[in-house]
Amino acid sequence: MNTNAFDDTTRKAAMELAQALIDQERARVIVPAERPEPGFWFGGGNLSVGPDGALYLVGRYRNYGDSRTGLGRGERGKELAVFRSDDRGATFRKVLSLSKSDLSLPGREVLSIEGSHLEFHENGVSLYVSTEKDGIGYPDEVRDFHKSGTGVWTIDVLHAPRVEALGEATVEPLLASRTPEYLHVKDPFVFTANGTRQIGFCTHPFCWSASHTGFHVDGRTTYDVFPRGPAWDVAIARMTCYAPLPRIGRFAAGEQLYLCFYDGGECVRQLDEHPAAVARPRGYSCEEIGGLALARDSALLAPERLSTLAPAFVSPHGTGCSRYVDVLFTEEYAYATWQQSQDDLSQPLVMNVVEMSTVAEMLGLRPSKFLG
Repeated sequence: MNTNAFDDTTRKAAMELAQALIDQERARVIVPAERPEPGFWFGGGNLSVGPDGALYLVGRYRNYGDSRTGLGRGERGKELAVFRSDDRGATFRKVLSLSKSDLSLPGREVLSIEGSHLEFHENGVSLYVSTEKDGIGYPDEVRDFHKSGTGVWTIDVLHAPRVEALGEATVEPLLASRTPEYLHVKDPFVFTANGTRQIGFCTHPFCWSASHTGFHVDGRTTYDVFPRGPAWDVAIARMTCYAPLPRIGRFAAGEQLYLCFYDGGECVRQLDEHPAAVARPRGYSCEEIGGLALARDSALLAPERLSTLAPAFVSPHGTGCSRYVDVLFTEEYAYATWQQSQDDLSQPLVMNVVEMSTVAEMLGLRPSKFLG
């Protein structure tokens, strides 16, 4: 029995709010992919508020490439970019660009850029970024599984007093693994809970047969925090965001709760369905679909899965892919961003904005009281 389980009313409120945020029909493209074709996308980052009140958006441009045959087949993750908005998300302009060479270390050439997270704090700003690096190699016991032309995923961090200075910052290794079952670590997301910085990440085994979620807190790494699911997400369960549920309405008292968004999939590669099977998005590597869980402060590393039998978030276009969700709550608006498959099979970054007065209504508080 799960002693951390939530009651049905709480589960329903969390799911309804999450689906209002990840509204596939209302979402608009804010950063298009470089080309309207399969294998091209932008995203894998987060949205945050800077000390100047502007919105800052980080993500990576990914162009076509097939890692199964070596990285010479296409550019893949080619550029990390930071955008700024001075009009509450109506428009964004690029203020920083980092290439693979900018993120490389001595003897560790970056082959591809993946997920990232931008964090503002009292000392300035930190940029967490995952990259696939050459020159690391696989542990001896699984050396034969290492494909020629591919690397190992690790997570680094850059610190600077302001965003524009990140281009001159030192790339510092943060998280790597030599355990075959958790060899690749990537896609960091960061938040503070119980006064402590929490760094979540995705991990893959040496054989790339699955992906799941781990956490790095106070120098200690824990794997299998959010295990793969029993049905539609049996192959993939990559957490991308812990969004603190606003402490209003029925959630004003008690422990802080978190909406936990994750990417799931039934298989690693596209599955050929039986002709008589029910046609549905199944999700697979690079085309994941979205799920939701719920966590509380006292059990951060034991979130309860709410989307057990089916995904919660599926694009109405293309493959159905809907992934890398990030949610930011501010005083006036709730911002949700994610990669969304299009009819041309590209994955631009899309955004949906919900007024906090609407959020307050959904959580059981009259807008006039919430807005003071």
